[in-house]
Amino acid sequence: MLKNLDPAGVFHYFGEISCIPRPSKHEEKIIAYLMDFAAQQGLEAKCDKVGNVLIRKPASPKMEDRPTVVLQSHMDMVGEKNSRSTHRFDTDPIALYVEGEWIKAMDTTLGADCGIGIAAQLALLAGKELTHGPIECLFTVDEETGLTGADALEPGFLQGKILLNLDSEDEGELFIGCAGGTGVVGAFDIEEELVPQNHRVYHYTVGGLTGGHSGDDIHRGRANAVKVATRFLWQAQQHCQIRLHSFTGGHLRNAIAREASAILTVNTTQATSLTQLFEQHVKDIKGEYAKTDPHIVQTLQPVARKAGEAPLTVWEKTGQQRLLHTLYACPHGVMAMSSAMKGLVETSTNLSAVKVNDDAQIVVETSQRSALESAKFNVARMVDALFQLAGADIEHVDGYPGWEPNLDSPVLEIAKASYKRLFRVEPKVKAIHAGLECGLFLKKYPDLDMISFGPTIKNAHSPDERLNILSVKKFWLLLLDILQNV
Repeated sequence: MLKNLDPAGVFHYFGEISCIPRPSKHEEKIIAYLMDFAAQQGLEAKCDKVGNVLIRKPASPKMEDRPTVVLQSHMDMVGEKNSRSTHRFDTDPIALYVEGEWIKAMDTTLGADCGIGIAAQLALLAGKELTHGPIECLFTVDEETGLTGADALEPGFLQGKILLNLDSEDEGELFIGCAGGTGVVGAFDIEEELVPQNHRVYHYTVGGLTGGHSGDDIHRGRANAVKVATRFLWQAQQHCQIRLHSFTGGHLRNAIAREASAILTVNTTQATSLTQLFEQHVKDIKGEYAKTDPHIVQTLQPVARKAGEAPLTVWEKTGQQRLLHTLYACPHGVMAMSSAMKGLVETSTNLSAVKVNDDAQIVVETSQRSALESAKFNVARMVDALFQLAGADIEHVDGYPGWEPNLDSPVLEIAKASYKRLFRVEPKVKAIHAGLECGLFLKKYPDLDMISFGPTIKNAHSPDERLNILSVKKFWLLLLDILQNV
């Protein structure tokens, strides 16, 4: 599938690792692959107690006096799929295909975040004719669900003082800073009771949303399936006195929710009112998100119940109201734009998922990001206060620090010169609202000089994720040129 693409080595290894299941917290197969790769190449490798892998390659002839450069990417990928997909991320390979200038995956996330970074590292480690000083390739675990691999990195594991993070998603841009993140989770105890008499059952769904990365895409005005569904259910509760049997939506804390569904009941005398309310809701949502989510689809279908089937239970009314009020009031989206860097989101919050846990509690997951530590915790406390008012059990997710920009970075100057020499234009120097592991690296290695760059990836963390083929070649050429000029 990827055989005729250039650079051949990078795409060869991207195809190989796409066959290896590597969802977050299940990286054992890719760890084994990396250690075996190092052994086959005759390279020094080590794996720490949490699974981070480091592979060292000596300098090319006459480059032995150059400083050691660390190349870094993360092993894990976000496992998001369309509802029709039967893909299992813990066992199945990603089904790649090429469409025009893009590489995509069939109904699932592609894993270019950060699989293309891994592929570039492997191509560099395997390349016999490449010119560079001594390099260390660091592959971290569990970046997507908490950056726990980077957080567990021990002092002394690395030798290099220059680090190139290969986890950015916009070719032509060099990143020198990122937001920090945290999260708040609320768990609601809601009692159940038998459905009232003369109630009709309905299945409500929201789908077809664009979704995306809760950092990179939070400012694009895309619909959130949990918020869309809550809006309808809250109105239905106010006007038709519906009762909920179930409500779920979203999947991962670092993704904008793309799908949601609910089973609800309503008195037969209010069925027509519910349908009319739904039709108006569909019209409103289509109008509001015509540009950002043109393919959004909502359905409300009656559910026929079989004779002799066990009576349906619904949530106790007070608990249901408490949950829907909380979800409707819960903030989502951009909270503040940066006053220091034009166009950069400073602070945001993501209402990412509604789930049921093993204790039959309704769990609401949120995540917060900010370039400012104080603002990050402030918006998290806002969500915490809301959950407290609602009487939820609250859990705070371990956060990670931001990465403060350093405009005087020596490796930044090298990268800017390389980019201009190669492509005859100046690269853009930016910070990113998404989280990168660089802030955590600085905690353990405060003298690191770092930048982040990569090829163009669109709609990461969603099944619409795609990798631009031409940008991979530019990314590869830039990487090689930086290494030759350090």
